[in-house]
Amino acid sequence: MKIPKLQWVIATMLFLATMINYADRVAMSVVSREIRTEFRLDEQDYAQILAVFMFAYAIMYAGSGWVVDRLGTRRGFSVFVAAWSVAQMLHAFAFDKWSLAGFRFLLGLAEPGNWPAAAKAVAEWFPAHRRALGIGIFNAGSTMGSAIAPPLVAVLTVYYGWRGAFLVTGALGLVWLVLWLVLYQPPHRNRWLSKEEYAELEGKVQPPDQTEAFQGGGPSWKSIITARGCYTLILARFFTDPVLYFVIFWLPEYLRKERGFDLSMVGKYAWVPYIFGDIGYVFGGWLSGKLIDRGWPLPKARKFILCLGASIMPLGILAPMVPSWQGAIAVTCCMTMGHALWISNLLTIPTDVFKGREVATASGFTGMGGAIGGVIANLGTGYLVSRFSYSPVFWIAGLMHPLALFIVLKMLPNRVFGDKE
Repeated sequence: MKIPKLQWVIATMLFLATMINYADRVAMSVVSREIRTEFRLDEQDYAQILAVFMFAYAIMYAGSGWVVDRLGTRRGFSVFVAAWSVAQMLHAFAFDKWSLAGFRFLLGLAEPGNWPAAAKAVAEWFPAHRRALGIGIFNAGSTMGSAIAPPLVAVLTVYYGWRGAFLVTGALGLVWLVLWLVLYQPPHRNRWLSKEEYAELEGKVQPPDQTEAFQGGGPSWKSIITARGCYTLILARFFTDPVLYFVIFWLPEYLRKERGFDLSMVGKYAWVPYIFGDIGYVFGGWLSGKLIDRGWPLPKARKFILCLGASIMPLGILAPMVPSWQGAIAVTCCMTMGHALWISNLLTIPTDVFKGREVATASGFTGMGGAIGGVIANLGTGYLVSRFSYSPVFWIAGLMHPLALFIVLKMLPNRVFGDKE
């Protein structure tokens, strides 16, 4: 038995994994008030718990890519999904601030493996002109997970309490894992792929010798992290990833504190900005590939979408200034779409400039930069919000992408893309 259009089935699996990943991490922000009340936590306590997650996330982001390159996509992805699902379920057994922080730390160690593993899978299954679309599809899962988490977690909390919400969201990952183990192998080894579809992919995706797990030591992390393409993207993500983390972790808090939302309203409306993120992820990846099909050089197509996304982000400055909560959500929609356009192509660049056996490691290092920025940003957000307001946070968030764009344009010339120039 063969599965038609298996390439897109794999893309859907990557989308679902990312959706579950983000639903798990967003769950705590939805019930933050309930947890804070039960454990008697203030906003700085909450910020510290988030920082613990991001600290673990930063540590393991660097290592997760190496693990995936070492084990191969199928096994590496499986290890991380199983680990983060169990960590999510353990949140249900928290009894104070530090036990919650400990489980959050475990979640932070496991969740970053999703990105280098998914990027490696895209490199194995998608040719260069479709890679940004593949990256965009699986990244759309992040905003979809963020969108479904508020209503799902709110309903589960109403009926089963916040602890039940963590058990259910954690169990979703284990269901996905079973399907993944059944379906996934690289194209040349996949029993579900027809000969006709394999012939269409052969020679256009990573060659078989670049998709196998390392038999000896892993890839050289030192040569990867010192490559211009890697350290430039580390800087770019250091400044821009925290913007999405702010929306994910702090939007429900902002709506409840500054816009008068209760848990029911968070469930009804907090998901809306993430739908625009979904549109941006898929559209950004599709448009990049379309430009390449029309004869644009690959580097020029990638950078054009980066410019498009960065140009939208300063609208975020207006969020605390608009008089209505509807206007604030509309501005946040612009932020999530702009970031999605940006990241759909930024995350594709490691697949453009590194060999197949280095893609996950390079992606992991770049994600480490974003996670370190997230640690600093979450602590800074807690400080600014508790002592001032959300206004300076939105100002900073609106300006980070233009700054990162300047860095990319200056530090990542087209020659880095090799023969794709």
